[in-house]
Amino acid sequence: MFEKIAEKLQSAMRALRGLNTISEKNITGALGDVRDALLDADVSFEVIKSFLESVREKALGKKVLQSVAPGQQLVKIINDSLVELLGGKVGEEEEEEKAVLSEDRPLRILLVGLNGSGKTTTALKLARWLGRKEYTPLLVACDVRRPAAIDQLEQLAREGEVRCFADRDCRSALEVARKALAEAESSGADGLVFDTAGRLQVDGDLMEELTELQRAVQAQEVLLVADAALGQEAIAVAKAFHSSVGLTGIILTKTDGDARGGAALSMKYGVGVPIVFVGTGEHCDDLDTFRAEGMAQRILGMGDVVALVERAQDRVDRKEADRLSRRIRKSEFDLEDYLSQMEQLEKMGSIGSLMKLLPGVRGANISPQELSLLGRTKAIIRAMTPEERRRPQIVGGSRKVRIAKGSGVELKDVNHVLRQFERMKKSMKAMKTPQGKKMVRQMSTANAMDQLAKLFGDSK
Repeated sequence: MFEKIAEKLQSAMRALRGLNTISEKNITGALGDVRDALLDADVSFEVIKSFLESVREKALGKKVLQSVAPGQQLVKIINDSLVELLGGKVGEEEEEEKAVLSEDRPLRILLVGLNGSGKTTTALKLARWLGRKEYTPLLVACDVRRPAAIDQLEQLAREGEVRCFADRDCRSALEVARKALAEAESSGADGLVFDTAGRLQVDGDLMEELTELQRAVQAQEVLLVADAALGQEAIAVAKAFHSSVGLTGIILTKTDGDARGGAALSMKYGVGVPIVFVGTGEHCDDLDTFRAEGMAQRILGMGDVVALVERAQDRVDRKEADRLSRRIRKSEFDLEDYLSQMEQLEKMGSIGSLMKLLPGVRGANISPQELSLLGRTKAIIRAMTPEERRRPQIVGGSRKVRIAKGSGVELKDVNHVLRQFERMKKSMKAMKTPQGKKMVRQMSTANAMDQLAKLFGDSK
């Protein structure tokens, strides 16, 4: 998401930075480029008009600072206006959880949305997120209309190791919800996520069912699960659900796809409730807290390092990371540690998604073939004996043949992994020298990520 709008906006920003003055004349052309970028992203025309008027008013009323180039000031104004459009406040630290994590337990979260918006998978992701925040989550299967909906939720719950409550004999979502509340009280679950049936906002009977369900559940949080590709329809959909159940927040799904991003830029403006989460992938932990400032920075090509740090803190095993760090410092790093390092990295998401959070690397391109090598490398290491992982130097011809057969790869792939590992060990030792430390300090983020991509995917 946002790739196209980011590319066009960043092009406009480059032109703006060269402005020597801020005037009605030159700002009109500059904002025309911004308008075209927003239109192309399928942002609501009403939102675009309000956004541009805000930027124009701030720019023309801004006193030009002697220490800052006029073009740079205009870029800052556009960034700040984008933050406000997304629901943030410039200069104020955003609360990590925003509308979620009520003090009143059990926390009851009602998920609503259109058919196919991704509610069921989002329900699991949200339950997993609650588990990391010291809740005892319980998924509740309130979708009694869609065939196999209960099967899907139960399967996801098993894979994600989350408890799930369902009643296959009950055809009333209201009754299922009441039974789930009783189950939660007896079992000690204090974070309930209700997965409801998808429905069109024009279906009055189904919307009334949601209203009744909310009266019965008394959910502190009612979150609209919306596909990031909604575009122009986003505001109408959000308003319809908001009038029926009183939304407290929005979760944008499928943001890792080719959505233009218009929904994210329109929905907060349309209904006045915050975007609280974004789904960033297919893994059960691919759900990130939404930060307006970070999202604005990503759109403008500035990265979102805060989100990267939060993801690492949330998903990486701190004890294992510390152990690996000590092993690296002592030059004791082996293939067992290499495997663990890859598994830790996988928890944070794909390399491609991580790169999007870093400043200056939006244009980086890692092919699917390169990314697939990560799984192949893991398979090769897992086909080795514990002794071979600890002492890769003992892996000779016959052992390589056995490992290749055991992992379903060719002999050259085994040789490639072993060469990569040896090169990495040499690099680690070199970085401990004074010259190596200086090189690390001078290395840019883009180059560092490029090296990371090569570490897991270089086939040369």
